[in-house]
Amino acid sequence: MNGFRYTLKTLAVLIFTLTVTSLAHAQATRTWVSGVGDDANPCSRTAPCKTFAGAISKTAAGGEISALDPGGFGGVTITKSITINGDGTLAGILASLVNGVIINAATTDKVVLRNISINGAGNGLNGIRYLSAKQVTVDRCTINGFTGNGIDVALANNGNLFVRDTHITKVNNGIRMTTTAGFAVAVLDNVDIEAPTTNGLDLSSNNTFANVRDSSVANAGSSAFIAQIGNGVINVENSLVTNNVTGFNAAANGSIIRISNNLIFNNTTGFNIAAGGTIASDASNKVAGNGGAQVPNAVLTKQ
Repeated sequence: MNGFRYTLKTLAVLIFTLTVTSLAHAQATRTWVSGVGDDANPCSRTAPCKTFAGAISKTAAGGEISALDPGGFGGVTITKSITINGDGTLAGILASLVNGVIINAATTDKVVLRNISINGAGNGLNGIRYLSAKQVTVDRCTINGFTGNGIDVALANNGNLFVRDTHITKVNNGIRMTTTAGFAVAVLDNVDIEAPTTNGLDLSSNNTFANVRDSSVANAGSSAFIAQIGNGVINVENSLVTNNVTGFNAAANGSIIRISNNLIFNNTTGFNIAAGGTIASDASNKVAGNGGAQVPNAVLTKQ
């Protein structure tokens, strides 16, 4: 009897070990999605999955999901380091009434979204909702059709957002940044924000910082760039700011906006500076056709 029990225990341990090993092996470093795939597949190149959500559970942390052919691959929640790559095809996310991508990963994780079209169909919530991760990179994406924000940064820890070669339109705010703890830092490079209902780039809480270069904000219903909190800082260089209700808005005591080598044209109000706010210029900007009496109230020194 004892020998029989021992055999059963040994067999149970063996089955458990094989199961864990099988699950570990089920996660590949690279997985694939296809418009004609199936989420029951292993997400290999020859047997791709149908959706990003189906592929992510079969992709190892630090791995990559790639699109084989054009398709709408559905919204996804990301909880680990991963790259989702649509290079070479039309990789889309249709996000009616929901968020397109939610990122809620560990504070050590890094997430990359590359060459993806994120479409809210006019009633989606947010294109990308960044809740937690050490670093999020949005590269060569288009985001449009959301009632909330193109990119909603709502952190409770330190986080870094990098956006490059990306177009955002038909949203309430292009990029809105908040944090309840730690620092939220954004770097925007060649980002076009077109006709947001409210603001282009909106810093709405303490400890939010943004650096912008070679970008544009046009036709914002409120401000192209706004720092709404005392220690929010926005640096803008070599960018186009045109036909907005307000171009640059240092809207709170202690808020800082620094500008250099920008084209600032035809805004209803070029500059708005609240009591105690600062807009600093190095006198390299080209300014014409703007309303409002205020002008930058600090000098940005060239060295």
